[in-house]
Amino acid sequence: MEAIYKKKYTIQGIEVDFRQQLKLSSLFIYLQDMATEHAIKLGVGRNVTQDKYGVVWVLIRSRVDVIRYPKIGENITIETWPNQPGKLEFERNFFVYDNENNIIAKSISSWVLIDFNTRKLKRSSLIEPNFPSSGRDNAIDCQLGKLKSKGSLNIEYRKTVGYSDIDVNEHLNNAKYIDYIMDCFSMEKHKKYFVKSIEIDYIHEALPGDTIILKSDLTDVDQDIIYIEGVNDNTNKTSFKSQILIARSDVL
Repeated sequence: MEAIYKKKYTIQGIEVDFRQQLKLSSLFIYLQDMATEHAIKLGVGRNVTQDKYGVVWVLIRSRVDVIRYPKIGENITIETWPNQPGKLEFERNFFVYDNENNIIAKSISSWVLIDFNTRKLKRSSLIEPNFPSSGRDNAIDCQLGKLKSKGSLNIEYRKTVGYSDIDVNEHLNNAKYIDYIMDCFSMEKHKKYFVKSIEIDYIHEALPGDTIILKSDLTDVDQDIIYIEGVNDNTNKTSFKSQILIARSDVL
């Protein structure tokens, strides 16, 4: 079994924004694909977890730090490795390299196993994982934890989850949350700033037909920090919480 899994990508036109740079949600899709493929190689892919144990992988927390966004047509390499599992959570790390082998993005994420039918959390020991040791530290030296607002929340917009938003687990895909977050900002803001870092807690899954109310807290905007959360209007439960660090586009 490979402790560290690598794969090359070429940035496609459908994956970029108006700057011709990789969209943040597209990067999340890459990371999700890498985690999925490496899980298969480690013998804990969906065909094993669901068919044998009745559970599926669910992403619950993630942080991505971006040094530079790659451009359309650019070749990148993504590298991923898992930590040894805890009682409930499995941490996974990522480095994104450019063609000159420079690290242009880093990520760490936390995954759990849930029963596919009851949606209840299961212990990591259920699947008896035997992950090889990578001998590496975490990609980002941080403690993923619960995020919370510091001030008043203002409604930005409402979004109803549709067919194009869901994945194989029949709920809102983790990368789509990023699109929802990015849509909180006008084109003028996107032209002036970019996201340097994002951390997100996926709290309660959103299903097709659910309406998510997107809210923002600008208490720390003078420190270039913006808090955004989504509340499920159907259940009144918080769907996700996130915090982003922005930087001016003229530093790109």
